[in-house]
Amino acid sequence: MKNAIANGVKLAYRDLGQRHPQTLLVIHGFPFDHRMWQAQLAGLSNDVRVIAPDLRGAGASEVPPGPYSMDQYADDLVALLDHLDVAQAVIAGLSMGGYIAFALWRRHPERVRALALLDTRAEPDSAQGREARNKAIASVQQGSAAAYADEMAPKLLTPDNLADPRIHDRVREMMAAQPTGGIVAALGAMRDRPDSRPTLPTITVPTLVIVGAQDTLTPPADAEALAAGIPNARVEIIPQAGHLSPLENPRRVNPLLRGFTLSS
Repeated sequence: MKNAIANGVKLAYRDLGQRHPQTLLVIHGFPFDHRMWQAQLAGLSNDVRVIAPDLRGAGASEVPPGPYSMDQYADDLVALLDHLDVAQAVIAGLSMGGYIAFALWRRHPERVRALALLDTRAEPDSAQGREARNKAIASVQQGSAAAYADEMAPKLLTPDNLADPRIHDRVREMMAAQPTGGIVAALGAMRDRPDSRPTLPTITVPTLVIVGAQDTLTPPADAEALAAGIPNARVEIIPQAGHLSPLENPRRVNPLLRGFTLSS
């Protein structure tokens, strides 16, 4: 792991395949860190440069006081690209990482070579969703990241992957290791995020939408609707995957991300 100061915050990151001209910046989901992209770091860096940061409040990065916002996360990542002298990158974001990718496009479109949106949506939280975020904040503050991980895991993985200790245990350990302050601030940022639906028709770069066939949080129908709102976007549905498609089925996701990055 390396560290950079981005907007006054220490961000931890991995940067592999630096000799390659094409760069892929991968933005992890919630409540995870860069390790959810381990299969992509290992499998893609022979062909493209892969930059995988821990967002503020996650993993080995600093946990500044909240509140956080999608705009702030996006600005952090652009500051990291500045630190690394990367003018443009293919931006890939999963779930909350997709929300950040939308913000990055709105604020810094010149830095975006192409967009890969994985298991995410453009809609803001509903009133019911906002209330669920508030309950989750209270639960984490009163309990622990580990207890929250136990609650979240069944919603993220397919039943088969949930029953596979090689996958379940890795996912749970990653979630349980996240700083409580970062989890709470991220929940607030997701609760308060803007509606990205008006952003969709403004996206003029190549866009790939990827979704797990068994994703129950952002199901394939949502992915189809998301892609329909973006000019010339295409959808790929990943079998044997839920909400964490690049972690659950990297054999199918890696070739898609490799080809998309190299061709964009």
